[in-house]
Amino acid sequence: MDLSIIIVNYKTLELTDQCVRSIKEANMSDLSYEIILVDNASLDGSLEALKEAHPDCIFIENKENLGFSKANNQGLRIAKGRYLLLLNSDTIVETLTLKQCVAFLEHHSGVDVLGCKVVLEDGSLDPACKRSFPTPANSLYHFLGLGKRFPKSRRFGEYNLTYVDEDSIFSVDCIMGAFMMMRREILNTVGYLDEDYFMYGEDIDWCYRMKQAGHQIIYYPKVKVFHYKKASGIGKRNPKVISAFYDSMGIFFKKHYHNQYSPLLTALVLSGTKVLKGIALIKNKGKNER
Repeated sequence: MDLSIIIVNYKTLELTDQCVRSIKEANMSDLSYEIILVDNASLDGSLEALKEAHPDCIFIENKENLGFSKANNQGLRIAKGRYLLLLNSDTIVETLTLKQCVAFLEHHSGVDVLGCKVVLEDGSLDPACKRSFPTPANSLYHFLGLGKRFPKSRRFGEYNLTYVDEDSIFSVDCIMGAFMMMRREILNTVGYLDEDYFMYGEDIDWCYRMKQAGHQIIYYPKVKVFHYKKASGIGKRNPKVISAFYDSMGIFFKKHYHNQYSPLLTALVLSGTKVLKGIALIKNKGKNER
């Protein structure tokens, strides 16, 4: 088996169906592949509909919503491919994307992980598809909007590498879990996604561990996928999603940076994420009550 594609579905029947169809309609000549669909207890009929529409896929049925990390790990554990791909259910794959990404890895033995160009509905680049690891400094610049104001600045644009040409092949710290292709040997050297993350941050954590283990991660913009961002979550205004987003920052910092910064800065960062989460939840509650 050349390629195993893992997709997590949670109440996104139309999007997941589109995603799977785009894979089947892609140019996959000379490539053997499997599609593993992990359903996180959608309970809306989408699992049954997907089974009927795509009986050739491999299905994993969860009795509860286990989150993004655990669900993807379930797929990874049964995957048979030499190459593994995490693919969001809210993406559409262009015709040559999968074939060319596999070919790139085949011809570049020093590259272990590959991300392609990810384009949003409005045609703009999803900035998270090529980025640096978050640090207190570049995160602050990012939240202050300095990366957008000074995109050519290496200092202010470090978070999303805004100074890097989006059409240039580039070695990066991190790509996004919406499209992440890798050699299966990664599982032997790095292991699986950290299941402490319910959703958000698990892809950054995984890339961090990959880089620590000496693996090269490449942003490859010669091909692309379209991303209907946030559609594959469990509701943009769901408090659980908001909490997971800010909690992931604290998990990452405590896991990887706890010895790199002073106790004072560590306390400021961790308390800051809690304050930001509280503000976001209050704002969200206000919006839902209108």
